[in-house]
Amino acid sequence: MESLQLATSIAKVLDTKKAANVKVLKVRDLTVLTDYFVIANGTSTTHVKSLAEEVEFQLEQQGVKALRTEGYDAKNWILLDYGTVIVHVFYPQAREFYDLEHLWADAEECDIQFDTPAEGGANE
Repeated sequence: MESLQLATSIAKVLDTKKAANVKVLKVRDLTVLTDYFVIANGTSTTHVKSLAEEVEFQLEQQGVKALRTEGYDAKNWILLDYGTVIVHVFYPQAREFYDLEHLWADAEECDIQFDTPAEGGANE
């Protein structure tokens, strides 16, 4: 699966599960670590965990497995590393504290078209 397609698919899974403020950042030209970041937040630590688990589940159904995961114990910031795409699922206060969008301000934000606006989801 091509990296933008993978990032878009992940963003849509997160949006469907009512993640807030879903963003896809193209960081390919800024780092050798990955091509895209997908950043989102849940409304509680339980929601953060369920969002990350749903991304893993949906991608495993397509034969795509995370190379590495971190943060499931604390549930404030769960990272899923898919090689060309790194997913960051935050608890709101952790997202504000780490402020990846500011840290990667030179990254291009991709315009992802979600199928239906989710209440409390990415389109707010």
